[in-house]
Amino acid sequence: MEGANHSRVSEFVLLGLTDSPELQIFFFVMFSLFYLMSMLGNCLILLTVLFSPHLHSPMYFLLSNLSLIDMCLSSFATPKMIVDIFAQHKTISFEGCISQIFFLHLFTGTEIVLLISMSFDRYIAICKPLHYSSVMSQSMCVGLVVASWTVGFLHTMTQLAFTLYLPFCGPNVVDSFFCDLPLVIQLACIDTYILGIFMISTSGVIALISFVTCTAHFIVVSMFFGPCIFIYVNQEVKTAVKKKLSNQYLNIGKTTPMYSFKFMKRRRQG
Repeated sequence: MEGANHSRVSEFVLLGLTDSPELQIFFFVMFSLFYLMSMLGNCLILLTVLFSPHLHSPMYFLLSNLSLIDMCLSSFATPKMIVDIFAQHKTISFEGCISQIFFLHLFTGTEIVLLISMSFDRYIAICKPLHYSSVMSQSMCVGLVVASWTVGFLHTMTQLAFTLYLPFCGPNVVDSFFCDLPLVIQLACIDTYILGIFMISTSGVIALISFVTCTAHFIVVSMFFGPCIFIYVNQEVKTAVKKKLSNQYLNIGKTTPMYSFKFMKRRRQG
């Protein structure tokens, strides 16, 4: 935080979502409800996993950690955004802005790696069910969670390592409702083009790795829900096409990982 002492800017002005009074009321109600539902839903998941002994398994352990991260990710900027909706002058201190950037990249980086860990858990459960208990041990699960937070921390520190020492000596208006890193570094008094590419690329690499790791899940979800949505939303589809899509929908449903895992369990029990 020593870099902040060399900055002439002590606060940033956030433009928020809209200046329309009608939309402000709408956004206030909508985001307040969404925030409350998100917090209550994730709290319910945490408490259910915590107090249900039969849910003390690797999958639900990772799921409860995901709920915790979701709660943190929802809370680092949303409450201030809701409070500032009706404010005429929306400001945030330099330290508060840096804190938002820190927590944003900490929680998103951690969640991405945790999603990869959950994908690994399902891979072991489906492809190596006989070794699942030995591979996904308690120490392995704790290690995956610790690794997720470690990667998230290292990621956010790489984003802040240069940002803290940038000279902010002029414009201080951020065209958003929170301090987003690409928008903030554009306000620096030096050329930040190369720095911006570096910061964006590091975030992109982490997101790309997560996407590649979870590609199978995305494909299954798309093939499972795509035909269903197309059939029931588009009423002008020909009957022959509906039959083919329905057949694909049913066949995909039979070959999903969950179905395969249940089939393996029945074979072992038999």
